[in-house]
Amino acid sequence: MAFVNYTTNNLAVKVVYYGPGLSGKTTNLRYIYFKLDAASRGDLVCLETDTERTFFFDLLPIKAGLIGDFKVHFQLLTVPGQVFYEASRKSVLKGSDGIIFVADSQIPLLDANLESFDGLRRNLLEQDVDLNQVPLIFQYNKRDLDHLIPVETFNNLLNPRRLPFSEAAALNGQGVFETLREIAKLTIPSVREKVLGDKIKPDQKEIAEKRMDEYIEREGQRWREMKDAKVDVEFAPPESAAPVKVHKIKIKHPDEIEKEIERLAREFTSKK
Repeated sequence: MAFVNYTTNNLAVKVVYYGPGLSGKTTNLRYIYFKLDAASRGDLVCLETDTERTFFFDLLPIKAGLIGDFKVHFQLLTVPGQVFYEASRKSVLKGSDGIIFVADSQIPLLDANLESFDGLRRNLLEQDVDLNQVPLIFQYNKRDLDHLIPVETFNNLLNPRRLPFSEAAALNGQGVFETLREIAKLTIPSVREKVLGDKIKPDQKEIAEKRMDEYIEREGQRWREMKDAKVDVEFAPPESAAPVKVHKIKIKHPDEIEKEIERLAREFTSKK
């Protein structure tokens, strides 16, 4: 559920990147971090615990226009893809306003994609949330490689409802902002209804989408510029130090993840 600060009129929309390990979730966030102006986004935040060596998740807050009188900030989060971080995934997923499922397009990883998507469905059901009721889009990543799973196969197995999807090569930026733009168009009406009780009528949908396009053109023109371009940006492998300003937060137990996410939302939305 979106976090609202009525004092500063700021609203945080929680979007979670979900998918198997090394499918490109963190790469999406790193690319967005690099390409957005520093005034439009916060630091890349990583949480880790005393008992586990790897990060639980990455978080990147970005500014994104208005809903009524409220300034909107998207909290972009990733879940750890490894199967032994199930508790972490559940905590990060809780209260999400939208989900981006990042699938690895390499043929040998088809089963890993299916298993991860099934895990997403199970984790939501445990929170009494129906996946069919959550804004969801698919990103079929690593389309720049060879021996790929056909998009038609992905849609038949993962996306029979034919929800929005994008083909991406996140390392080069292809499809990264297109994916973000699509999830924004799905989550904004839902959050608007939940927070303001203001349901967008069918005849207003086109107007809302046009306004979103205008905002992206005005405040995030790089989003459009990246559409068909290969950008000269290199990311270090996950196990090495990436050229990103990462703000690390140490927590004592996985149960503290939800509280820390809420604290970060309050902190970011408290800014004027």
